[in-house]
Amino acid sequence: MLNKELYPILEFDDAKKSIINPELLQKEYGVLPYNKLIITFFKDALNKLLEEGLITPYLTVKGENELVLYKFVDSEVLVMHGMIGCPATAGFLDELTGIGITKVMFCGGGGVLDKAIEVGKLMIVEGAIRDEGFSYHYVKPSRIIYSQADVQDKMINYFEENQIPYFKGLTWTTDAFFRETKEKIQLRKDEGAKIVEMEQSGCIAVAQFRNVKYGAIIYAGDDVSQSEWDRRDWHNRKGIRYSLINICKELVEII
Repeated sequence: MLNKELYPILEFDDAKKSIINPELLQKEYGVLPYNKLIITFFKDALNKLLEEGLITPYLTVKGENELVLYKFVDSEVLVMHGMIGCPATAGFLDELTGIGITKVMFCGGGGVLDKAIEVGKLMIVEGAIRDEGFSYHYVKPSRIIYSQADVQDKMINYFEENQIPYFKGLTWTTDAFFRETKEKIQLRKDEGAKIVEMEQSGCIAVAQFRNVKYGAIIYAGDDVSQSEWDRRDWHNRKGIRYSLINICKELVEII
Protein backbone atom coordinates (compact mmCIF):
# COMPACT_ATOMS: atom_id res chain seq x y z
CA MET A 1 0.00 0.00 0.00
CA LEU A 2 1.26 3.46 -0.92
CA ASN A 3 0.52 6.63 1.04
CA LYS A 4 1.31 10.03 -0.44
CA GLU A 5 3.79 12.02 1.67
CA LEU A 6 5.31 15.48 1.63
CA TYR A 7 8.57 14.11 0.16
CA PRO A 8 8.63 11.33 -2.49
CA ILE A 9 11.39 9.39 -0.74
CA LEU A 10 9.03 8.78 2.21
CA GLU A 11 6.34 7.18 0.02
CA PHE A 12 7.14 3.56 0.81
CA ASP A 13 5.07 0.92 -0.97
CA ASP A 14 5.06 -2.51 0.70
CA ALA A 15 3.81 -4.33 -2.43
CA LYS A 16 6.03 -7.37 -3.04
CA LYS A 17 5.57 -7.38 -6.82
CA SER A 18 6.71 -4.62 -9.16
CA ILE A 19 6.45 -4.18 -12.92
CA ILE A 20 9.97 -5.67 -13.26
CA ASN A 21 11.06 -8.34 -10.76
CA PRO A 22 14.36 -10.19 -10.14
CA GLU A 23 12.81 -13.53 -11.18
CA LEU A 24 12.89 -12.19 -14.75
CA LEU A 25 16.52 -13.38 -14.90
CA GLN A 26 15.40 -17.00 -14.65
CA LYS A 27 14.31 -16.88 -18.28
CA GLU A 28 17.94 -16.58 -19.33
CA TYR A 29 19.94 -18.09 -16.47
CA GLY A 30 17.54 -20.43 -14.68
CA VAL A 31 17.99 -20.88 -10.93
CA LEU A 32 21.63 -21.17 -9.85
CA PRO A 33 22.69 -24.43 -8.17
CA TYR A 34 24.63 -22.29 -5.66
CA ASN A 35 22.98 -19.96 -3.13
CA LYS A 36 25.98 -18.47 -1.29
CA LEU A 37 27.66 -15.22 -2.39
CA ILE A 38 30.51 -12.98 -1.25
CA ILE A 39 30.41 -9.34 -2.29
CA THR A 40 33.84 -7.73 -2.07
CA PHE A 41 35.36 -4.44 -3.15
CA PHE A 42 38.87 -5.88 -3.16
CA LYS A 43 39.67 -6.22 -6.88
CA ASP A 44 43.36 -6.80 -6.13
CA ALA A 45 42.47 -9.78 -3.91
CA LEU A 46 40.11 -11.19 -6.53
CA ASN A 47 42.88 -10.95 -9.13
CA LYS A 48 45.24 -12.81 -6.80
CA LEU A 49 42.67 -15.58 -6.25
CA LEU A 50 42.29 -15.86 -10.03
CA GLU A 51 46.06 -16.02 -10.56
CA GLU A 52 46.32 -18.74 -7.93
CA GLY A 53 43.55 -20.74 -9.60
CA LEU A 54 41.38 -20.61 -6.47
CA ILE A 55 38.41 -19.01 -8.23
CA THR A 56 37.18 -19.24 -11.79
CA PRO A 57 34.65 -17.23 -13.83
CA TYR A 58 31.25 -18.86 -13.46
CA LEU A 59 28.55 -16.63 -14.94
CA THR A 60 28.31 -13.23 -16.62
CA VAL A 61 24.99 -11.48 -16.08
CA LYS A 62 24.62 -9.42 -19.24
CA GLY A 63 23.50 -5.81 -19.40
CA GLU A 64 24.79 -2.27 -19.81
CA ASN A 65 27.00 -2.98 -16.80
CA GLU A 66 27.94 -6.65 -16.91
CA LEU A 67 28.24 -8.53 -13.63
CA VAL A 68 30.77 -11.35 -13.45
CA LEU A 69 30.25 -14.05 -10.85
CA TYR A 70 33.24 -16.19 -9.90
CA LYS A 71 33.17 -19.52 -8.10
CA PHE A 72 35.65 -20.98 -5.65
CA VAL A 73 36.98 -24.19 -7.17
CA ASP A 74 36.89 -26.04 -3.84
CA SER A 75 33.44 -24.97 -2.63
CA GLU A 76 29.96 -23.94 -3.71
CA VAL A 77 30.55 -20.26 -2.89
CA LEU A 78 30.28 -17.51 -5.49
CA VAL A 79 32.05 -14.15 -5.32
CA MET A 80 31.55 -10.84 -7.11
CA HIS A 81 33.23 -7.46 -7.22
CA GLY A 82 31.03 -4.75 -5.75
CA MET A 83 30.30 -1.40 -7.36
CA ILE A 84 30.12 1.94 -5.59
CA GLY A 85 26.78 2.88 -4.09
CA CYS A 86 23.54 1.22 -3.07
CA PRO A 87 21.83 1.27 -6.49
CA ALA A 88 24.78 -0.62 -8.00
CA THR A 89 25.77 -3.14 -5.32
CA ALA A 90 22.42 -3.60 -3.56
CA GLY A 91 20.67 -3.45 -6.92
CA PHE A 92 22.80 -6.33 -8.21
CA LEU A 93 22.18 -8.19 -4.95
CA ASP A 94 18.44 -7.87 -5.47
CA GLU A 95 18.82 -9.07 -9.05
CA LEU A 96 20.74 -12.15 -7.92
CA THR A 97 18.06 -13.10 -5.40
CA GLY A 98 15.90 -13.79 -8.43
CA ILE A 99 18.16 -16.63 -9.53
CA GLY A 100 18.73 -18.27 -6.17
CA ILE A 101 21.09 -16.28 -3.92
CA THR A 102 19.93 -16.55 -0.29
CA LYS A 103 23.11 -16.15 1.80
CA VAL A 104 25.51 -13.23 1.45
CA MET A 105 28.65 -11.97 3.15
CA PHE A 106 30.03 -8.53 2.33
CA CYS A 107 33.59 -7.33 2.88
CA GLY A 108 34.82 -3.86 2.06
CA GLY A 109 36.53 -0.83 3.50
CA GLY A 110 35.26 2.47 4.84
CA GLY A 111 36.38 5.79 6.25
CA VAL A 112 36.68 6.01 10.02
CA LEU A 113 34.89 8.73 11.98
CA ASP A 114 37.29 8.34 14.90
CA LYS A 115 41.05 8.67 14.44
CA ALA A 116 41.61 6.15 17.25
CA ILE A 117 40.30 3.34 15.02
CA GLU A 118 43.47 2.00 13.45
CA VAL A 119 43.80 1.06 9.78
CA GLY A 120 42.82 -2.56 9.24
CA LYS A 121 40.58 -2.95 12.29
CA LEU A 122 37.59 -5.16 11.43
CA MET A 123 34.06 -4.03 12.20
CA ILE A 124 31.02 -6.28 12.21
CA VAL A 125 28.19 -4.11 10.91
CA GLU A 126 25.37 -3.79 13.46
CA GLY A 127 23.36 -1.53 11.19
CA ALA A 128 23.49 1.63 9.12
CA ILE A 129 22.29 5.21 9.29
CA ARG A 130 20.21 5.59 6.13
CA ASP A 131 21.57 8.73 4.49
CA GLU A 132 20.83 7.51 0.94
CA GLY A 133 17.78 6.94 -1.23
CA PHE A 134 17.80 3.32 -2.36
CA SER A 135 16.84 1.57 0.89
CA TYR A 136 13.62 3.58 1.24
CA HIS A 137 12.11 1.62 -1.66
CA TYR A 138 12.59 -1.68 0.23
CA VAL A 139 12.00 -0.92 3.91
CA LYS A 140 9.75 1.77 5.39
CA PRO A 141 11.49 4.99 6.48
CA SER A 142 13.61 4.91 9.63
CA ARG A 143 16.76 6.66 10.70
CA ILE A 144 18.70 3.42 11.24
CA ILE A 145 18.34 -0.02 9.69
CA TYR A 146 19.76 -2.93 11.70
CA SER A 147 21.49 -6.09 10.55
CA GLN A 148 20.03 -9.50 11.42
CA ALA A 149 20.84 -10.37 15.03
CA ASP A 150 21.22 -14.10 14.41
CA VAL A 151 23.75 -13.49 11.64
CA GLN A 152 25.70 -11.08 13.85
CA ASP A 153 25.80 -13.70 16.63
CA LYS A 154 27.24 -16.33 14.29
CA MET A 155 29.85 -13.88 13.02
CA ILE A 156 30.85 -12.94 16.57
CA ASN A 157 31.15 -16.61 17.58
CA TYR A 158 33.37 -17.25 14.55
CA PHE A 159 35.63 -14.28 15.30
CA GLU A 160 35.99 -15.21 18.96
CA GLU A 161 36.55 -18.93 18.31
CA ASN A 162 39.28 -18.04 15.81
CA GLN A 163 40.71 -15.26 18.02
CA ILE A 164 40.28 -12.60 15.34
CA PRO A 165 40.15 -9.07 16.81
CA TYR A 166 37.01 -7.12 15.89
CA PHE A 167 34.58 -4.49 17.06
CA LYS A 168 30.89 -3.91 16.37
CA GLY A 169 29.27 -0.72 15.23
CA LEU A 170 27.01 1.28 12.99
CA THR A 171 27.99 2.62 9.61
CA TRP A 172 26.88 5.84 8.01
CA THR A 173 25.73 5.04 4.48
CA THR A 174 25.82 8.08 2.20
CA ASP A 175 25.39 8.63 -1.53
CA ALA A 176 27.74 11.60 -1.66
CA PHE A 177 31.34 11.19 -0.53
CA PHE A 178 32.13 14.78 -1.53
CA ARG A 179 29.46 15.99 0.93
CA GLU A 180 30.87 14.54 4.14
CA THR A 181 30.96 17.91 5.89
CA LYS A 182 32.31 18.60 9.38
CA GLU A 183 28.87 19.06 10.90
CA LYS A 184 27.44 15.95 9.28
CA ILE A 185 30.41 13.89 10.41
CA GLN A 186 29.98 15.11 13.98
CA LEU A 187 26.24 14.40 13.89
CA ARG A 188 26.78 10.86 12.61
CA LYS A 189 29.44 10.27 15.28
CA ASP A 190 26.99 11.48 17.93
CA GLU A 191 24.45 8.97 16.57
CA GLY A 192 26.94 6.15 17.01
CA ALA A 193 28.43 5.66 13.55
CA LYS A 194 32.02 4.42 13.53
CA ILE A 195 32.60 4.18 9.76
CA VAL A 196 31.24 5.89 6.64
CA GLU A 197 30.61 3.93 3.46
CA MET A 198 28.14 3.78 0.55
CA GLU A 199 26.39 0.40 0.40
CA GLN A 200 25.32 -1.07 3.74
CA SER A 201 21.86 0.40 4.32
CA GLY A 202 20.84 -0.64 0.81
CA CYS A 203 22.19 -4.17 1.12
CA ILE A 204 20.60 -4.67 4.54
CA ALA A 205 17.27 -3.39 3.19
CA VAL A 206 17.34 -5.78 0.21
CA ALA A 207 18.23 -8.65 2.56
CA GLN A 208 15.23 -7.83 4.78
CA PHE A 209 12.85 -7.44 1.84
CA ARG A 210 13.95 -10.66 0.08
CA ASN A 211 14.54 -12.79 3.21
CA VAL A 212 18.26 -13.16 2.51
CA LYS A 213 20.77 -13.96 5.26
CA TYR A 214 23.25 -11.08 5.16
CA GLY A 215 26.32 -10.09 7.13
CA ALA A 216 29.00 -7.48 6.55
CA ILE A 217 32.56 -6.79 7.66
CA ILE A 218 34.12 -3.39 7.04
CA TYR A 219 37.80 -2.78 7.60
CA ALA A 220 38.90 0.61 8.83
CA GLY A 221 40.46 2.61 6.02
CA ASP A 222 40.96 6.33 5.48
CA ASP A 223 40.27 8.91 8.19
CA VAL A 224 37.62 11.59 7.60
CA SER A 225 37.36 12.65 11.24
CA GLN A 226 39.99 15.38 11.16
CA SER A 227 40.14 18.83 9.57
CA GLU A 228 41.94 17.30 6.57
CA TRP A 229 41.37 13.93 4.90
CA ASP A 230 44.00 11.27 5.70
CA ARG A 231 44.19 8.48 3.11
CA ARG A 232 46.28 6.35 5.55
CA ASP A 233 47.44 4.22 2.58
CA TRP A 234 44.42 1.99 3.16
CA HIS A 235 44.16 0.62 -0.39
CA ASN A 236 47.53 -1.08 -0.04
CA ARG A 237 46.67 -3.34 2.90
CA LYS A 238 46.66 -6.33 0.57
CA GLY A 239 47.09 -8.99 3.24
CA ILE A 240 43.99 -7.83 5.13
CA ARG A 241 41.95 -7.65 1.94
CA TYR A 242 42.88 -11.14 0.80
CA SER A 243 42.30 -12.63 4.25
CA LEU A 244 38.88 -10.99 4.57
CA ILE A 245 37.60 -12.73 1.45
CA ASN A 246 38.69 -16.07 2.89
CA ILE A 247 37.04 -15.25 6.23
CA CYS A 248 33.82 -14.45 4.39
CA LYS A 249 34.11 -17.72 2.47
CA GLU A 250 33.90 -19.58 5.78
CA LEU A 251 31.27 -17.30 7.29
CA VAL A 252 28.83 -17.53 4.38
CA GLU A 253 28.66 -21.27 4.98
CA ILE A 254 27.44 -20.86 8.56
CA ILE A 255 25.22 -17.76 8.63
